[in-house]
Parts: sequence; C-alpha cells; structure tokens
Amino acid sequence: MEQEATFNASKPRVVVKHPALAMASMLIGAFVGMFSETSLNIALPKLMVSLGVTTATVQWLVTGYMLIIGVILPLNSLITKWFTTRQVVIFGLLDFLVGAIIAALAPSFPILLVGRMIQGIATGLILPLMFAVAMQVFAPAKLGTAMGVCALVIMFAPAIGPTLTGLILAKLSWHWIFWAFVPFLVIALFFALTSLENVGELTRPKVDVLSILSSVIGFASVVTAVSFASSRGWGSPLVLGLLVFGIVVLVFYAYRQLHIAEPILNLKIFAKPAFRAGALMVMLDFGIILSAMYILPMYMQKGLLLPVAMTGIIMLPGGIVNALVSAVSGRLFDNFGAKWLTRIGFIIAVIGGVMLLTTGTHTAVAFVIAAHIILMIGCPLAMSPAQTHALSALTGPTSGDGSTIMNTLQQIIGAIATALATSLLSMGQAASHLNAQGAFTAGVHVAVYLPVVLAVIALVIAFTTRSFRKTEN
Repeated sequence: MEQEATFNASKPRVVVKHPALAMASMLIGAFVGMFSETSLNIALPKLMVSLGVTTATVQWLVTGYMLIIGVILPLNSLITKWFTTRQVVIFGLLDFLVGAIIAALAPSFPILLVGRMIQGIATGLILPLMFAVAMQVFAPAKLGTAMGVCALVIMFAPAIGPTLTGLILAKLSWHWIFWAFVPFLVIALFFALTSLENVGELTRPKVDVLSILSSVIGFASVVTAVSFASSRGWGSPLVLGLLVFGIVVLVFYAYRQLHIAEPILNLKIFAKPAFRAGALMVMLDFGIILSAMYILPMYMQKGLLLPVAMTGIIMLPGGIVNALVSAVSGRLFDNFGAKWLTRIGFIIAVIGGVMLLTTGTHTAVAFVIAAHIILMIGCPLAMSPAQTHALSALTGPTSGDGSTIMNTLQQIIGAIATALATSLLSMGQAASHLNAQGAFTAGVHVAVYLPVVLAVIALVIAFTTRSFRKTEN
C-alpha cells in the first residue's frame, strides 16, 4: 500500500515529455497578462495629457481590460472542452500579440482601448489554463512546487510592473509599454509551438447560449454604469438605467445557473458557509488592492507632483512586500489557519488605508511608502488564507468551480472598484475649491475611503464568520 502511494505520488495524471517546457508558454503569457493589468496605472496621467481625455475616460483602459477578463474566465471551462490546449494557448498568445501591436500603434484613445480589450481576451484564456495544466502534467509530489512557481509569476508581475513602466516612461513614450510585451509574447509563442502538448479531453458539451449572453450583458452593464457615474453622476438616467438593467440580467443569470443541468458557473457552492465567507473576503481584498494601486500612482504624480520614474520607484517596495507576504501567507495558513491571519491582515489593511487618508500635497515620500507597504502587508496576509479556507470547503469537481468563480468575481470586483474609485475621485475633486494640485489631492482622499470601507467590511466578515470553527482548530 505504501509503495502504491509512492508510485501514485510520483506519477502525473497526464504524461508529457517536458512538463516545465510545456508550461513555459503559459507562464510567460500569464506574466505579461498580469503585468499589463497593473502596470498601466502609472501611465494614466501621461495618457490623459497625450490623448486629451479625462480621468473618467482613461480609467476604461483598466476597467475595460478587467471586464473582458471577467467575461472570458467563466467560459474557460467550456472553451477547453471544445478546443485543445494547444489551440487555446496559441490563439491566446496570438490574440495578445495583435492587441499589444494595436495598442502600441494607437493614434487615439478608442483604438488604444480596443487593443487593451483584445489583450483581456488572451489573459482570460491563459490565466486559468496555466493552473489547470499544471495540475495535470506534474506529479502530486511535485505539484506544490509547480503551483508555487505559478503563484510567484502572478505575484511578481504586479510587484515590478509599475517600476518598469515608470522607467520606460522616463525615457520613451507610452507606446513603448506595449512594444515591450511583444518579445515576451514571441518567446511564449515559440514554446507553445515547440513544447506544448494537449492536456484534457474534448467532450464538446451543449453550449447554453442564453447563459453566455446574460453573463456578458449583465456584467458589462453594471461595470459600464459604474464607470459612467464618474462623468455623468449617479443620478443620470443612463447610469441608473444601465445599473438596474444589469442587476436584473445578473439575477436572471444566477437563477438560470442554479436550475440548469450543466451551469457555466456552479453557484450552488455558495450554500457552503466556509466557501461563501472565504470568497467574499477574497473579493473584497482584491477590490482593496486594485483600487489602491489605481489611486496611488495618480496621487503621486498629480498630488505630490513627482516625476513618473520616481513614482515607479516609490511603488516598488510595496510591490515587493506584496509578493513576499503572498509567498509566506500560504505556509502561515498551514500552521495557524485562516481565522487570525484574515483578522490581522484586514486590521493592518485598515491602518494602511487610514494612513493614506492623512496625506496631503506636502506629505513626505517616506510616509507614502510606509502606508503603501502596510497596506501591502495586510492584504496578501489575508488573501491566501481566505482563498484556501474557501476552497478547502469544496471537494471533487466543485473545487474547480470554486476557483473559477473566485477568479471571475475578482476581475469583475476589480473593475467595479476601479470605476468607483474614479467616481469618488471626480466627486471629491469637483467639490474642492483649491488649486489643481490641492483639488486632486482632495479627490484622492474621497477615493481612498473606498479601500478603507472595503477593508472594514472584510474585517467584520472575518470576525463574525462561524465557518472558521467548523474547518479549523
């Protein structure tokens, strides 16, 4: 029996010639995707000037990208049952390459936005597939290391993205941000063509077109409504109409997923208290990180009047701390469980957010760095334990459903949080009677209330959830 366990632990579910080389294309593609998701934040002030657009308009480069990822992610399971691994990855990389070139050559904002949204399709395809393929091609005994490498790629890209973008913008135009993606994508494409093997079985299940349409229309309507609110106001008939319409469509979508035989997203798993609490904390945590990373670079450039290269350097310590704490928090969960890690994490996140509320036009750079670092200690400290706590409540096929749901909702929440932050920033800026620098800083203070409130809500969930007692000692 012991020998059989050793044998099984040393044998992957799917045998491929070179597992590491087979993964290379997806690792590089996922790195570029996550780099693209976070790196552009630092370039937004320069893009506003260069393209002659407002804050409300330019934030679509962030929300639009995340919205497309959020729309594609829940369809990934269906897509991989209709198309081979090689077909999906090669298409994704070619798609990203086309999107990057369109964005790099874009003469205007609409063309740039189209390029960004094309890139979002690729990230939505490759990101979940990377984890799914790793589960298949590596033996259980090596799976922890393999998944650790995948997670490190996801964490490392946001850590260095703002800094690299700042250095590019210090010497070159914003077009070079997208040209920088091209060589990495070409290398990834080479590995996909030469080393990637097909993993998984093509079953070609029935496609529920109504679920797909309601998912796309519902999420897109809600995110669009929140985005328009920053320029048109929350009382706008267009904003209210889109918001109500989107919510109604999403209610229909959720009802359908709960009542059809083969749902795109298995929403029934929300009935499990541990998954529900963990998933809510993960989504709120992601909203805190995305809204803060969106607000901070603009505050540094337009509130503190710092050059873009300096902004990138200032963002680096927090990014590195985020990656390091993310790497450690998984091991801490094994020893302490999610109960106190989530509570301590969100308390620290609240402290970091409150520190940002006290900033002004003459705040010391060291204080801003300290606030960012504290925020980046708290959020990842809670993230991995909350995610593991949620997924540990699921067994069998529902584990995959849980992962897909959390990845999807993270992107949607990220898009909504970014749009809400823009709306709050605009409201605070408009209400101020100070000069441009002071008014923008006043807007930043109003926007920072969003991550603080999200952290407080998450903290309340962490302290009140009863599922900790059932799943942990």
